[in-house]
Amino acid sequence: MKITANHISIEVEDSGGETRPVVLLIMGLGMQLIDWPDEMVSLLVAAGFRVIRYDNRDAGLSQRFDHIRQGSLFWQKIRFCLGLPVRAVYSIQDMTDDALGVLDALNIPHAHIIGASMGGMIAQRFAATYPERSTSLVSIMSSSGASYLPRPQPEIIAALLSKPDGMSEDELIAHQLKIMAIVVSPAELLDLDRDKWLRHLRMALRRGGYHPNGSLRQILAIMTDSCRADLLVQIRCPTLVVHGEDDPLMPIACGEDTARRIAGSEFLPIPKMGHSFPPQFMQAMHEKIIPFLHGIGGVHRIEK
Repeated sequence: MKITANHISIEVEDSGGETRPVVLLIMGLGMQLIDWPDEMVSLLVAAGFRVIRYDNRDAGLSQRFDHIRQGSLFWQKIRFCLGLPVRAVYSIQDMTDDALGVLDALNIPHAHIIGASMGGMIAQRFAATYPERSTSLVSIMSSSGASYLPRPQPEIIAALLSKPDGMSEDELIAHQLKIMAIVVSPAELLDLDRDKWLRHLRMALRRGGYHPNGSLRQILAIMTDSCRADLLVQIRCPTLVVHGEDDPLMPIACGEDTARRIAGSEFLPIPKMGHSFPPQFMQAMHEKIIPFLHGIGGVHRIEK
């Protein structure tokens, strides 16, 4: 369904029932609400939660910002490397305000905030800037954004910024499969159900289309989010930081740094998990994440 949140049009999926405690799921760069695994949503609903998913601005069926002129990513990257201000159409804080607008539009006073990758960055800002609306925070395969943290290898960045060989549906899907093969764990790649991923990628492409300019604007928003690391000390809600040990896009040091910066946070490393949701993550949903949401701890605590 379409709602108006933060003065823009946002596509929302609402599952579970209005009387339940709410989990707000915030997806990552260029991804859609349907990219949250169905199994994860079903587990949360079965555990007694109302699950709210939405498409970020410039993704899926939510409002796009093609009407606003944007600078060259190449030149903005140069400015970023030189420590100069990066010009973005909108900020991660704007996207955080979108999340707040979703809760406001649905008359939800507070929620468990769960974000993955860029969605984890948005979720971190949400918990820091709207503590009264944050029941808890779960940051998955994300980063504090601290400048000293390890970055992806150049070949991974090159693949993410590469263009497909053509614009046919099959060529676009092949391009997405190539990117996916780079960011998942090598262990997951061996067991990858190619047909399942092909079906999902085809569905996602037909739903949201191919929209690289939206992803570029989101990348610029991430690049301008330079002060979030210092903001994390303001987070006071119960926090669980989840990260794959084999993540090539966001090395595990990024998750460890996030956990260290948030007082009382807990850190959950997941073996054989890359920048994806493998079976090991679903096992963690059963054993750790849902119990955490229910108020049960029991995961490794990072030394502060």
